[in-house]
Amino acid sequence: MAEAELAGRVALVTGAGRNIGRAIALALAEAGAAVIVNARKNRAEAEGVVREIEARGAKALAQLADVADAGAVEAMVAAAAARFGRIDFLVNNAALRRETPLEKMAFAEWREILGSVLDGAFHCTKACLPHLRKSGAGAVVNIGGLSAHTGAKHRLHVVTAKSGLVGFTRALAKDLAGDNVTVNCVSPGLIETPRSGAEPQHHQTNQTLSGRRGTPAEIAATVRFLCGPAARYITGQTIHVNGGAFLGG
Repeated sequence: MAEAELAGRVALVTGAGRNIGRAIALALAEAGAAVIVNARKNRAEAEGVVREIEARGAKALAQLADVADAGAVEAMVAAAAARFGRIDFLVNNAALRRETPLEKMAFAEWREILGSVLDGAFHCTKACLPHLRKSGAGAVVNIGGLSAHTGAKHRLHVVTAKSGLVGFTRALAKDLAGDNVTVNCVSPGLIETPRSGAEPQHHQTNQTLSGRRGTPAEIAATVRFLCGPAARYITGQTIHVNGGAFLGG
């Protein structure tokens, strides 16, 4: 069990029913953590990830909650704390991503996207805060995005929301430093995941230096590292995992 660096710890991963969120949940479980697998409304997907985790000998709990709903988040965190007694890591991964020109974008759609990304991160962090402070080695990892740094056509709401996560990360890192809670942002780029609709336009205009798309597991490995004991000196940072599609801080 030498590699189980997160043994005895508990992680909440939002939007964990599929793709990057699922990979993060599995990676943290492989590191020894119990995982709360959150999904907005697809119970089958969340419970499927729980079964995958349990099949590997780890503990998990499926929780449905819209992270934009403060009451639903509070109930989810209460259920998680009742089951596992603690929460050491929060991964704010839940997000909605759409492409809509500004002239066709209703304010309700703008608010829905910002609600899922920014309001969700706020609600989840606030609800988990007492547990993170008690951890002694807590970590918050926000999942950003390439387009927050490069811009993207028809994604005004998504780019704004993901850019906001960068500021949220920096401010929260300062607020929680005295509690020994690290806060970082992982910014994926051009990740190969199943999609129900057309590929995002910015995926067609950005190219990687590595010559390939990334995998959800590569994002998950970075999150696992940031939650682990070797990353305690890293906080307030945005870590780009994009194969060189964007070179910057």
